[in-house]
Amino acid sequence: MIEVVRTPEERFIDVPDFDYAPNYTEDLPGYEGLRMHLVDEGPARAGELYLCLHGEPTWSFLYRKMMPVFLQAGGRVVALDFYGFGRSDKPVDDSVYTFEFHRNAILALIQQRNLRNITLVCQDWGGILGLTLPMEMPERFSRLIVMNTMLGTGHELTPGFIAWRQFVRDNPDFRIADLMRRACSTLTEREAAAYEAPFPDPSYRAGVRRFPDMVPDCPNAVGAAISRRARDWLSQVWSGPTFMAIGAQDPVLAPATRALAGLINGCPEPLELPEAGHFVQEAGEQVARAALEYFG
Repeated sequence: MIEVVRTPEERFIDVPDFDYAPNYTEDLPGYEGLRMHLVDEGPARAGELYLCLHGEPTWSFLYRKMMPVFLQAGGRVVALDFYGFGRSDKPVDDSVYTFEFHRNAILALIQQRNLRNITLVCQDWGGILGLTLPMEMPERFSRLIVMNTMLGTGHELTPGFIAWRQFVRDNPDFRIADLMRRACSTLTEREAAAYEAPFPDPSYRAGVRRFPDMVPDCPNAVGAAISRRARDWLSQVWSGPTFMAIGAQDPVLAPATRALAGLINGCPEPLELPEAGHFVQEAGEQVARAALEYFG
């Protein structure tokens, strides 16, 4: 039995601009007894389903500016919280969190809910994990919306990422609200507090601590082989429409995302957002509307 902590619901009372009813699943195959939270809004039989995957150290709240655009267009939105984040259960043992632990949970959710016509909307770890999924179930994925991310193919990491990983190692209980305010100067205090809300104390933060160390940093690292296979599949087999937006102020992942654009078959010139940083979704309404316009 995996020991977990569960963030009290009252921590989410004052979350702004995120008036979505909590939706939980506790019976994912292989994850029995763990509760995963997801937003699931819009018509069940919508023609397009937007699967929104967050990254480090955020949760589905990150997509609050994009989801209304997708819903207004008649789509269905599924925005999950990875285990260890948001309203989902948080195993307290750091070793629980692995590349496969997270990746297999997404695959299980897609199969359990029979998600189809998926537009994958991903950033940061949402892309590191999410971009390896379409090759496993190509009949379920139709389009990609990609923001500041990469594939963890096991190549040498950039100095910027190495510095970030070392910061988390040295400051495992850094205040998330402060980090988000530094990264996104436009955030209000309530918005920054909402990013902090899932983590009342350090026992809730194992997932946050683990993500930086999970990035495959050598060819035989866990996840590297899968990521290389996904790279080859996306460049040689993928034929769906792709839209990419890049927050230019992100020194770590903006260059990697530009390189990724050259790897995804048919990816057009990315939308560059000169003032946006790593958390591109904070300019999410603009990105979502541009993506839908591009898709036609």
